[in-house]
Amino acid sequence: MKIKAAIIQMRVDEDKQKNIDTANEYLKNAVKEGIDIAILPEMFCCPYETPNFPIYAEREGGESYRVMANFAKEYGIYLVAGSMPEKDENNHIFNTSYVFNRKGEKIAKHRKMHLFDIDVAGRQRFKESDTLTAGNKITVFDTEFGKIGLCICYDIRFPELSRLMVDQGAKVIIVPGAFNMTTGPAHWNVLFRNRALDNQVFMIGCAPARDLSASYTSYGHSIAVSPWGEIVQQLDEKEGYMIVELNLQQVEKVRRELPLLKQRRNDLYTLKSL
Repeated sequence: MKIKAAIIQMRVDEDKQKNIDTANEYLKNAVKEGIDIAILPEMFCCPYETPNFPIYAEREGGESYRVMANFAKEYGIYLVAGSMPEKDENNHIFNTSYVFNRKGEKIAKHRKMHLFDIDVAGRQRFKESDTLTAGNKITVFDTEFGKIGLCICYDIRFPELSRLMVDQGAKVIIVPGAFNMTTGPAHWNVLFRNRALDNQVFMIGCAPARDLSASYTSYGHSIAVSPWGEIVQQLDEKEGYMIVELNLQQVEKVRRELPLLKQRRNDLYTLKSL
């Protein structure tokens, strides 16, 4: 079973409609190549700044949601709509990724579980929790190809989350993310290769293109990694997209030949220290 995926690394503007139009242009081009699924970056319709999240936030079913659902239906693809600020009925704001099937129906929703609150001395400070609320659900969705896991950016740093998605049957894990110019060069490739190796899955990272004029500068370098830990394909920092074919038989082959998941010592969780 093979999945043909488009990973779209677009630049994010202050104009929400312009961002939606940009996403549509990339989708139009990608579907000409016979893709099954398209992936947009984290906060693809909103500049990545904490004060912006409440301003750009929409309720589930809002304008951006409906447009993304229509794109999926019009183009007959699965669409992982990156992420966007979501406002709930209590006015809590979440960093949320919606997934739509080929009919434009929502089949998954992931609210970022781990908020990006960091302070790297002299380099990068960011605090999502100033305006965002953390989600609390693991997200794995069904497709005609099998199960796919979904998390957002900082979530990838917590290995237990990826393993829990794999325990629920995921053979591919998709991560819309926006690492910055401090964490990106240091950790982006390492984390995607590690999670692929740990869990013997395809790992897909989709980032915004780099914009040096933005207050938060994305590292870019959207990536696809095989279950053997090899980088299958990667973009640089500029705008663009790539088409990647994911052969899920490779997942089965790697897990059969190097049976890490079967060899786990689950009994260790119940052992006491000496």
